[in-house]
Amino acid sequence: MPEPTGVIHDIGYQRYTGLRLGRRHVFGALYLHGLRTVFGLGRSAKAKIFPWLVVGIVTVVAAGLTAVRSQIGEVVMTYAQFADAMSWLVIFFVAVAAPELVSRDLRSGVLPLYFSRPLPRDDYALAKLLSLVSALWLLLGGPQLVMFLGAAFTTPDGLRGTWNELLDLLPGLLYAGLWAVVFAAIGLLVASLTGKRAFAAGGIVAVFLMTTPIVGVLSILPSQAVNELALLASPSTLVQGVGSWALQDLLYPGAGTGPPIGGFGPVYAVVTALLVAACTALLLLRYRKVAAR
Repeated sequence: MPEPTGVIHDIGYQRYTGLRLGRRHVFGALYLHGLRTVFGLGRSAKAKIFPWLVVGIVTVVAAGLTAVRSQIGEVVMTYAQFADAMSWLVIFFVAVAAPELVSRDLRSGVLPLYFSRPLPRDDYALAKLLSLVSALWLLLGGPQLVMFLGAAFTTPDGLRGTWNELLDLLPGLLYAGLWAVVFAAIGLLVASLTGKRAFAAGGIVAVFLMTTPIVGVLSILPSQAVNELALLASPSTLVQGVGSWALQDLLYPGAGTGPPIGGFGPVYAVVTALLVAACTALLLLRYRKVAAR
């Protein structure tokens, strides 16, 4: 019988005996990585150009509004109105950020590596969604904080004026959060459908911009009820409808100056909640199918 020729060499591999941090820390690491990805942190200089250009634009606009207010002594734009005014930039920001978060992983085929670890497939999708929501909220809320600081330091009413500014800021931040949740849920769902970033970005822009003409058509129909429900047809106008109902005094202080939604404000709120819930559920379903392949 021939002598065995194989030799087992001890090269120092040892079983891991350290602390296993668990699911919560994996989720947190994935969330933080996603947030950094949106703003290009830890990536090449090219990846930082667009997100920080958008950050610069909204910050400069906020600083300009603050400077004008300090000169004329009047509010040029409320915090909630600022979120409305910058929403068009948010669309393009989502169109770039969402594919970076999910399309790259789909194209490169790394999802089996993610799911080979003790990471529930739902956690992956929710961490990415939370990263995008946080990034969009910071994009709209950060400049509002700049406006608040400028107003707080220039108010002639001292602490009382600062307190009133804070009471105006908080609804503005909540409204920015509404924009962030709706846009992130839709954008990430569309981006998760393809591994090609260009197609994902085009699909996101199409969803937001191509639904706007539908609102215009419904707004000119002879039915008043249809006119008041027209804003439901587009994600952007849907959020504005909720804002008109919940933040009427901050968004449209003049009587009759807001979108004509009549008494359908609660309907807009319910539809918004259902839209976000549906997009989130479809996103989770999408990744359950991807992980099962």
